[in-house]
Amino acid sequence: MALLVGAVCPATGTLLVTQRRLLQANLISHAVLPGLAIALAVGIDPALGGVVSGVFGALVAERLQRRDGRSHEAVMNTVLAGFLGLGVLLIPLLNLRLDLESVLFGDLLAVGTTDLGRTLFAAASLLLLVVWSYRSLVFLGVDPDGAAAVGLPVRSLRLALACVTALVVVSAMAAVGVVLVIALLCAPVLPGLQQVASLRAAMVRASLVGVALSAAGFGLALLLNLPPGPLIGVACLGLLLPGAKLR
Repeated sequence: MALLVGAVCPATGTLLVTQRRLLQANLISHAVLPGLAIALAVGIDPALGGVVSGVFGALVAERLQRRDGRSHEAVMNTVLAGFLGLGVLLIPLLNLRLDLESVLFGDLLAVGTTDLGRTLFAAASLLLLVVWSYRSLVFLGVDPDGAAAVGLPVRSLRLALACVTALVVVSAMAAVGVVLVIALLCAPVLPGLQQVASLRAAMVRASLVGVALSAAGFGLALLLNLPPGPLIGVACLGLLLPGAKLR
């Protein structure tokens, strides 16, 4: 599970970075919580509720930004905070027994076959999106205005990417939680991104780096008897520090 999440999250993150959609991914990762709570209350698969809630949060933010012309970042962060707060409130209101710490930060040692199956489904969805729309995704990442001008279905592609992102976030929740998943979406993508020759190569490289980070974090967790999710998050930070210039 650790290796699979380490591969799928950075591959998805590469698409998000090249299309400047990481803020939306951060929103989705927090907006899944109300859906998880409602799904548990009505007795359906929490993953389904989380995906629906995450995508709905992204659509709400996009609609508010387009309708009122407000700052994209301000709207995204406000919706993020609102959905996260709603999710936390729903837990006592619906009288749910939910380990909020595991949801936010993961519990990799408690992963079961169902969690693994969800992650495999998310990986298959990502692969299908890339195979089906690779050239369009490249065009959209390089020149979004040009992609719209030539008639590419920009909104449909972005909605599909939002759905895949929600699937990846929910599937990775068991491993690193909805808070720390953003580190695996971002950090493995950044080293060497400017040196790769294609989007495909960038995704493969990011996945390999993510697998190494997840393996390192999980191995340290076993040695130090510490939670694996937070250690993977710290490993992501450590990946960026050697190249940082402090002034």
